[in-house]
Amino acid sequence: MQRRTFLRLSMLTPLALGASWRIDKANAAAATATPGVRPDGKPHRFGLSAQHFLLDGKPFQIMSGEMHPIRIPVEYWRQRIQMAKAMGLNTIAVYLMWNTMESEPGVFDLHTGNRDFAKFIRLCQEECMWVYLRPGPYVCGEWDFGGLPPYLLRHPHIRVRDKDDADYMAAVRRYIATVAPVVKPLLAENGGPILMVQVENEYASFGRDLAYLETVRTLWQENGVHGPFSISDGLAQVREAKTYLPGAALGIDGDTDFAGAQAIAGELPVWMGEGYPGWITHWGDKEFARGDFAGTLAKLLAQGRSFNMYVVHGGTNFGFGAGANADNDYSNFQPVITSYDYGSPIDEHGAPTADYHAFRKLIAAHTKQQPPALPAVPPMASFAAVTPQPYASLWDNLPAARHVQRPQPNELLFAQDHGMVLYRRGLKGGGELTLDGARDYATVFHGGRYVDYVSRVKHPKLRADNKVQLPARQDEAPLEILVDSFGHVNFGHAMADRKGLVGDVQLDGKPLEGWKAVGLPLDDAWLAALKPLQGKPARPGIFFKGALSLAQPGDCYLDMADWAKGYLWVNGHLLGRYWNLGPQQRLYCPAPWLRTGDNEVLVLDMHRTEAAAIRSAAGLQ
Repeated sequence: MQRRTFLRLSMLTPLALGASWRIDKANAAAATATPGVRPDGKPHRFGLSAQHFLLDGKPFQIMSGEMHPIRIPVEYWRQRIQMAKAMGLNTIAVYLMWNTMESEPGVFDLHTGNRDFAKFIRLCQEECMWVYLRPGPYVCGEWDFGGLPPYLLRHPHIRVRDKDDADYMAAVRRYIATVAPVVKPLLAENGGPILMVQVENEYASFGRDLAYLETVRTLWQENGVHGPFSISDGLAQVREAKTYLPGAALGIDGDTDFAGAQAIAGELPVWMGEGYPGWITHWGDKEFARGDFAGTLAKLLAQGRSFNMYVVHGGTNFGFGAGANADNDYSNFQPVITSYDYGSPIDEHGAPTADYHAFRKLIAAHTKQQPPALPAVPPMASFAAVTPQPYASLWDNLPAARHVQRPQPNELLFAQDHGMVLYRRGLKGGGELTLDGARDYATVFHGGRYVDYVSRVKHPKLRADNKVQLPARQDEAPLEILVDSFGHVNFGHAMADRKGLVGDVQLDGKPLEGWKAVGLPLDDAWLAALKPLQGKPARPGIFFKGALSLAQPGDCYLDMADWAKGYLWVNGHLLGRYWNLGPQQRLYCPAPWLRTGDNEVLVLDMHRTEAAAIRSAAGLQ
């Protein structure tokens, strides 16, 4: 989320440690337990009283680290939880990304793969870790649309995070009514590990309607989840918006003015709802963001303050998961990179960093307990460079077109949440083409020839305007604008971030009308039906296919530095986006998605027509 308003970071370089890979329940049981009451399947009372958290009537210090099951392969969940436990923490904080569980209105999947958050929470309990649940409905988290389902953007006038918008609130009621019955038996009062449930997220950074938060809390209560509840936000924002939720714990983000927060919360507990050992990295940043949290952690421990590290382990924005930031007028668009390493103490691959060991030492000194031994880290694998060859052309695989007078976004045209959209019409002559509202990256073709691109990301390495010069020609030829999208904005007021062309296309100042629009969802069904190329590629928009050979599966980083911009799949798994703008050039592929022998690699590049190499790398950097 746009936590840059709360904290300025210095830069640290992590140290990754390798080890042989073996995690099982026997190892878990043998690990030394950290001190204090632990979830044991029996009912426990967690309460908010006298400015303290109370567990079974006694003061309890939450020492939490956040991680998100949707960003971690399910096979690695236990190892990541054990890593947090071995650092000395006693709690795992968990965001639930609503849009990963409800793909279409009323179509829920809470059980497939890493969507099964209940399984993750039960693993936390098996590892004797408490859970702080952050189910939204909005979470931010640098995730696409802040976790809200993009199908909401199919309503032309939707107002999200607004109790008075009937369409939005109908969806929220459906979501909470579906999730609450899964959450209820996992609450501490029912023998589960969930101590506390957050109501929405950072709402004061968005709105001022306290009744909205009260409505969301009431929906949880009506569905059997009675708390305790918390909110989390910037202290200055809560103070200005006056959106403290009475009766809830107050988590302040990146701030240590606990006295100021206590003046708002009265007798309810105040804690650090988000403390930042790392930070967000966007496409086009000079380098990967890092943090310096050791001094803050030492003070929190010395004061006995409860805290939640955001994040102890970030993971990866696989698929279309990465979100974006923008100013409230939709300018200054900053999409988040595919990696969510975040400079966190447990790196993307699950290894401890230098920060991890420093934090572990601080926590051990505070608790006066020897922390559990570190679990094994998944092994890395390397491979010989592979050069995928041209396989299929996007232009040979266009679905049926829809006629529109002027361009419209793909959510309204095709009910399409991600991917690409193509706009085409005939055009005679040339001139200055202006693309208003290209979201987020458009390549322009005239007569089948690539002309130029327009990017919503403003950066010294990129063209600075939205104008393209079309060469003069005598005959009429197709004008084609292929628009690729990044994630929907996940923070602030620019939440109606529809994709495609959301404004006019003008030629020499006059709007062009009479378009055919084609949606390209880049989903599994469309990819499975690709027709192979006949002959050499004629223009960009090419799929390349190759085989990555492994003697033995292991975690891999695939270096895409020789490529331009696009998407990478391995064995049908979309690892995410790559872009030579950087700073990320390497994409993480976990071992469970690989096999011994050949592994299929599929690349869609928006600029290349000739093959390039994919090389093995030892890590993100």
